[in-house]
Amino acid sequence: MLKRYQPMLATLIDKPFNDKAWVFETKWDGFRVISVLEKGKVTLYSRNGTNVTGRYPVVAKALTKIKQKTKQSTVIDGELVALDRKGRSRFQLLQNALNTKARLQYCVFDLLFLDGKDLRKKTLLERKALLETMVPVTPLLRYSGHQFTNGTKFFTEAKKKNLEGIMAKRAAGLYYSGKRTREWLKIKTAHEQEVVIVGFTKPRRSRKYFGALVLAVRDGKRWHYVGRAGTGFDAAMLRSIHAKLSPLVTSKKPVIEKVPSEAETTWVSPKLVGEVKFTEWTTGGEMRHPAFVGLRDDKSALQVIREREKKL
Repeated sequence: MLKRYQPMLATLIDKPFNDKAWVFETKWDGFRVISVLEKGKVTLYSRNGTNVTGRYPVVAKALTKIKQKTKQSTVIDGELVALDRKGRSRFQLLQNALNTKARLQYCVFDLLFLDGKDLRKKTLLERKALLETMVPVTPLLRYSGHQFTNGTKFFTEAKKKNLEGIMAKRAAGLYYSGKRTREWLKIKTAHEQEVVIVGFTKPRRSRKYFGALVLAVRDGKRWHYVGRAGTGFDAAMLRSIHAKLSPLVTSKKPVIEKVPSEAETTWVSPKLVGEVKFTEWTTGGEMRHPAFVGLRDDKSALQVIREREKKL
């Protein structure tokens, strides 16, 4: 993926707020996807620049309905999600989207280029106004709208609906490709963290494959242990994750901290990235009651650090 197409990143903050200079959007619970329309062809890229067009051909086909005036690049930013029966985006559903009848939808929220013209120095509202007029009517595509001023109320509504959270964006803000700024902010309704799997324990009772996953994040030049997740798995996930971990088994312990039940732990090279939900961080930097949500392949392991909430 070209550097100028890299997605802009948001900063995690601790609470919602109200401000006339900001707009508020739904925080979708899925995979970030940059779509490039050029010469009648659509290419989908994940957050780390991997071409994922072949995995989601129906989405790419839906995007071909967008009319272009020239054959030059039109670049759209959005989130690929899988919806549950209530129309809520659920990351867990997206894990099996290729093998089930999950309802896929590409929620688009920004426009970087239009027919070769760079729009990143236009304001957010100008970019979104152009994008809204382009999105064709199809169940696979959704324009992600916004609300003005009252972020606190919007956050409360998101929490009641059991959504992942909200995004706050400066209405007059520009688009900074590949950069994390305070012009885009995210406020989550629950604690979530990307993690790297560094080991797994033996299964107990009737469970197969493994008992819990040993988790870590990157801390400078080393791996820091942050806890074990033994819940959140169904039978298919246990089998699938174990199959991906087996080739990574190593005799070398990736973390320096003492880990519970080390004698029953099989270490693996820190390659697989996952996502967990948890109740809180301990003073020692571990997660309380982590529950595994799913694997992520849109970010490399070395990029996974502890995400700390910034003060508003």
